[in-house]
Amino acid sequence: MDYEKSNFQKVLEAGKFAITAEIGPPMSADAENVREKARELAGVVDAANVTDNQTAIVRMSSIAAAYLSQGEGVEGIVQMTMRDRNRLAMQADILGAWALGLKNLLVLSGDHQTFGNHPQSKNVFDVDTIQFLQAINRLQEDGVFMGGSKCKHPPKFFLGATVNPFADPLELQVIRLEKKIDAGARFIQTQCIYDLERFDRFMDMARARGLHERAYMQAGIFVNKSLKSIQMTQLVAGMSVPDEYVKRFEQAEDVQAEGIKIAVELIAKLKGVDGIKGMHIMAVGWEDIVPEIVKQAGFLPRPIL
Repeated sequence: MDYEKSNFQKVLEAGKFAITAEIGPPMSADAENVREKARELAGVVDAANVTDNQTAIVRMSSIAAAYLSQGEGVEGIVQMTMRDRNRLAMQADILGAWALGLKNLLVLSGDHQTFGNHPQSKNVFDVDTIQFLQAINRLQEDGVFMGGSKCKHPPKFFLGATVNPFADPLELQVIRLEKKIDAGARFIQTQCIYDLERFDRFMDMARARGLHERAYMQAGIFVNKSLKSIQMTQLVAGMSVPDEYVKRFEQAEDVQAEGIKIAVELIAKLKGVDGIKGMHIMAVGWEDIVPEIVKQAGFLPRPIL
C-alpha cells in the first residue's frame, strides 16, 4: 500500500537541518490548550514531539494531542513510553495513530511512576524500548504482530529513539544507541546538552562505529527560564550541567534573556558537530519562546518539501 512520508522524514532525507520542539499535553481535556501551543510553533519547526504522560503525571493522550496539533499545521511526533502499556495496548495504539495520519513515532522508557502524581500505580514495562522497536520494525516490514498473526495494512512510521550521552558508563550508552539503531530507529534525539566536552567524547565513539551515518541524530537543547530552572536541571539524574551556566543565571540582570542566549550559543556550537543533523528544542512550559530561539539561531524559514 502506497503512503506518503512525513514532512520530518522528508526534511532529514533531503539533507536539510531538522528543527523540532515539544508540545506538552495539558493535565485536562482542554483541546484548545494543545491547539494554542501548536499555533505558536506552526511554520517554525518541522515537527513537534508530543509527550506521553511526561514526568509520570496524567495528561491528555499523546496520540490525541498530536492529532490536534496536526490540525493546526504542526506535524506530530508521537511519544510512546514503555512504562504504561503492555504489548497488546501499544500495538493497538500505534495502529490507531497511523490511522489518524500520524507518521512519526518516538519510543522511550518513560519516567518512573514514583516521580509523578500516581506513585501507587503499577508500571508495565512488558517490553523495553529495543524490543518494541524490533517489534514495530517487524510489523512494518513483514506485516507480523508480536504474537505472530498477520497485519493486512501495517503502519509505516518514521521511527525514533532517545539516547543519554551523560549517563554512566559512557561506553554502555553508545552500545545502547547502536542496539536501538539495529532495532529500527531511524532518528535519534539526545538528552539536553550542556557539557560539550562529554558530548564530544560520546560523538567520537558513535562516529567510530559509524552510527552517525545510520540514523539522523538531533542534539537536545533545553531552554531554562529561571535560576531555579537550571538549578533543578543540574540536579536531575543523568544530566551534566557545568557550574558556569548556573553562575551566569545568578549574575544575569534578565534571567529569561540569559536562558535564550545560552540556548542559542549551544545551538551554534552543536550544529557544526559531525553527525548532528538537527536540533530538538525543549522549552517545557515556555513554548512561545521557541520561535525567537529558532529565529536567532538562523533556522528560518523552514524548508517546504
